[in-house]
Amino acid sequence: MTPPSLRLGTPAGAGTLLAAVLASGMVFLDGTVVNVALPRLGEDLDATVSDLQWTVNGYLLMLAAFVLLGGALGDRFGRRRVFLLGVVWFTVASVLCGLAQDTGQLIAARLLQGAGAALLTPGSLSVLQASFHPDDRGRAIGAWAGFSGVSTALGPFVGGWLIDQFSWRWIFFLNVPLAVLVLLAALRWVPESRDESASRTRTKGAGRRRFDVLGTMLGAVALAGITFALIDAPARGATSVAVLLAVAAGVLASVAFVLVERRRGETAMLPTGLFTSRIFSVLNVFTVVIYAALSGFTFFVAVFLQNVAGWSALATGVALLPVTVLLLVGSPVAGDLATRVGPRLPLTVGPVVSAIGLVLLREAGAEASYWRDVLPGVFLFGLGLALVVAPLTASVLAAVADRFAGVASGFNNAASRAGGLLAVAALPLLVGLSGTDYERPDELTAAYRGALAWCAALLLMGAVLAVVFVRRPRRAPPPSQPCQSLPAATGPEKGTGAAS
Repeated sequence: MTPPSLRLGTPAGAGTLLAAVLASGMVFLDGTVVNVALPRLGEDLDATVSDLQWTVNGYLLMLAAFVLLGGALGDRFGRRRVFLLGVVWFTVASVLCGLAQDTGQLIAARLLQGAGAALLTPGSLSVLQASFHPDDRGRAIGAWAGFSGVSTALGPFVGGWLIDQFSWRWIFFLNVPLAVLVLLAALRWVPESRDESASRTRTKGAGRRRFDVLGTMLGAVALAGITFALIDAPARGATSVAVLLAVAAGVLASVAFVLVERRRGETAMLPTGLFTSRIFSVLNVFTVVIYAALSGFTFFVAVFLQNVAGWSALATGVALLPVTVLLLVGSPVAGDLATRVGPRLPLTVGPVVSAIGLVLLREAGAEASYWRDVLPGVFLFGLGLALVVAPLTASVLAAVADRFAGVASGFNNAASRAGGLLAVAALPLLVGLSGTDYERPDELTAAYRGALAWCAALLLMGAVLAVVFVRRPRRAPPPSQPCQSLPAATGPEKGTGAAS
C-alpha cells in the first residue's frame, strides 16, 4: 500500500482539503439552519409539532444509527468511493427535501438525507487522515476544523437570508452547487485509500470479515422505537397499541443489541469491552445529557423567537451565532486548560455556566430585546459549551487504548446524536406541546420555559457526573477484548460540528 503523500502546498493537497471542507459544510449547514426554518416550514406545510419533531429527528436517527457503519464501509471499499456516494446521496435527498409538498414527503426525504450524511460525515475527515503526509496531516486537519467552523458560523446568515427572501426550501437547494464543487474537487484530486486489513477476504482463524449489519439494524430499531413512542404518545395516547408496540420494539432491540455485540467479538460494531472502563462509560452518559440539552435548546428557541417574539429567520439565526463563535474561539483554550489541570474542572464548570444561561433565557417574552433578554443567556450558554466540547472529546479518546480510538470516537459522536434525538422527541411531551400549539404564543411560551428548565436540569446532571466520576483518565486496554482485528470505524468529529 502506498503511504500517504499529499502536501498542503500542492494543488492536490488544496483540492482534497477543499472537498472535505465543503462536504462537512453541507452537513453542518443543514444542522444549524433547519431549526431556524421550522416555523416557516410548519406554516407552509400545515405541520403539527410531531411533524416538526420528525423533520429534525428523522435526520438525526439515521445519522446516529448508521455513522459507524458508514466509516467501516469506507475502510473496506475505499474512503473516496464511499465519500462520493455519500455526497451524491445527501444531495439527491436534499433536493427531495426542497421539493416536498407535504410533511410525509419531507420526513421521508430527511430520513434519506440522514443516511447520506452517515456515509459522508466520517469520510470528510478520514480522507484527510489517509491522504496527507504525516508532516502535513495535523495542519490539514486543523485547517479543516477552522474552515468547517467558518461554514457553520455562516450558516445562520446565509440560511436565514434565504428563508426570509425566498423560502425554507432554498436551505436544501443550496446543497446542490456545494455538492458539485465537492464532486469536481474529489474526482480530480482526492486519492483512493482503504484499510487493507479490512479488505482481505480471510484472516487467520476468522474466515471472511463481516460488517456488523445486525448490530447496526438493532441499534436503529431501538432508537426508532423509543423515538416514535415519545413523539406520537401525545396524539395517539400513551396506552395506544402503536405506542406500546413501539416501546416494546425499542426495549427488545436495545437488549438484543447488547447481547449481539457481546457475542460478536472482533466483528462487533461496538466492542462491549470498552465499557469496562468506568470513565469511558460515564463520559458517554455525560455526552448524552449535554447534547440533549443543546438540541432541546436549539429546537425550542428558534421557534419561540419567531412565533412569540416575532423575529425574522435571519435575526433568529444571528441571535444564536455567539454560541458558534464561542465554540470556535474557546474550544482550543478549554483544551489547553484540560491538559494542564485535567478534565474535571471544565466538565463541571461548563455545564453550570450553560445552565445559568438557560435560566436567563427563560425570562424572554413577546417583547424580547436581543441585548437585554437574549444575548446574556446565549453568551453564557455558548461559553459553557466551549468549556466542555474539547475536554470531553479528548477525555473520551484518552479513556481507551489507542487502538480503540476510532471506535470510541465514533460511538461518542453517535451518543451525542442520540442525546439530541431523544431530547427533541421527549421535551414537547414533557412540557405539553402538541398539535399546532407552537403557533399559539401563550402555549408556546409556557412550553419554551418548561423545556429550558428541563435542559438546565440536564446540564446540572452532567456537572454532577463530572464532579463524582471524572478524573484524569489513564490509558489502558479493556480486559479480555481482542485487539488485532477490530473493524475500523471513524466517527464525525465534534468540535465545531457538534453544535449541529
